[in-house]
Amino acid sequence: MISPQRQPLPDRPWLDPAAKPQIVLEGVGKTYGDFAAVGSVSLSIHKGEMFALVGASGCGKTTLLRMLAGFVTPTSGSITIDDVDMTNVPPYERPVNMMFQSYALFPHMTVDENVGYGLRRMKLDAATRAKRVAEALEMVQLGALGKRKPHQLSGGQRQRVALARALIRRPKVLLLDEPLSALDKKLRESTQFELMDLQYEVGITFIVVTHDQDEAMALASRIAVMDHGAVVQMGTPAEVYEAPKTRFVADFFGTANLLECTVSECARGVVTVHSPECGGALLVDDAGTFSVGQSVCVALRPEKVRLSKTPPTEGGTNHVKGVVWQLGYLGNRSTYQIKTASGKIVTAFAQNDRRTVEWSIDWNDEVYLSWDANAAVLLHA
Repeated sequence: MISPQRQPLPDRPWLDPAAKPQIVLEGVGKTYGDFAAVGSVSLSIHKGEMFALVGASGCGKTTLLRMLAGFVTPTSGSITIDDVDMTNVPPYERPVNMMFQSYALFPHMTVDENVGYGLRRMKLDAATRAKRVAEALEMVQLGALGKRKPHQLSGGQRQRVALARALIRRPKVLLLDEPLSALDKKLRESTQFELMDLQYEVGITFIVVTHDQDEAMALASRIAVMDHGAVVQMGTPAEVYEAPKTRFVADFFGTANLLECTVSECARGVVTVHSPECGGALLVDDAGTFSVGQSVCVALRPEKVRLSKTPPTEGGTNHVKGVVWQLGYLGNRSTYQIKTASGKIVTAFAQNDRRTVEWSIDWNDEVYLSWDANAAVLLHA
């Protein structure tokens, strides 16, 4: 959509205590009778961010988005945008627009008419209106399709029409509810980069709701993970994936091996845990937040695990013996499920960096799993 000179946010304003956020949610909650759809959520979002709200179905992320849009009134708390209290301001008076999951295009209107629909309340002459519509369509690379009807477009093209319509009023904040869910996998992946480039070009704040963890990590500058109406962790994609704070976050993002353990020793930033599932002691880097005798969970990502048919010789590594129980070829990598002596299944990924149709490790092979102390994360049980 634009030239490839796109650069990431250089200043990372959320790291600067003096930086003023554009959007502030303070204790925002929504209840329906005895049911709390959203608890007391507090968030600060900075201008120009691509911010993602992520969680399983029913976690409250869409309700929170609709409160930002003004379609749902909070039961408690406040919402401010650029220092203006928006808590009770109707949707049409907010500097916010929303792109719906269904795209909500009018089937009887042309692409031009759908995109220009958002300008109907603005006092613009016909020439200015036509120019704004043309600019919006060019921005999403649909300038030649203005006279078509929605049924004459592909899914990706309909998605772009909805995006152009949402942007034509030039809102300060754009809210996107599962914007790519209707697209097939390959188109969804390519559209993610187009959406990132477009957001950088227009320079406004995007808040995206998605249940797709990979999509959130590809798009967002920061992610808020929600569970049962609460934000359980917020951070950059790397922080959320590499340093989850709870079992839920570790298990929700990607794939994680969760090993039940007990702390047996704490010394010099390394914790030794006893793992009945792995048949012995494991070493995990930790800053000293756990104590001897405490029940803990070790979260280990499959890509951090090394596989070999011979015992590892490196010192300071963890190693577990097992048998290949299942394996799957996924093109760029293979997935192995290793069954340990205790019956625990541990998943490992192996990158297929050489072109071959033969597996060096196959079903029922006896193998060794190994990983470094800094490869896993120690969590409260």
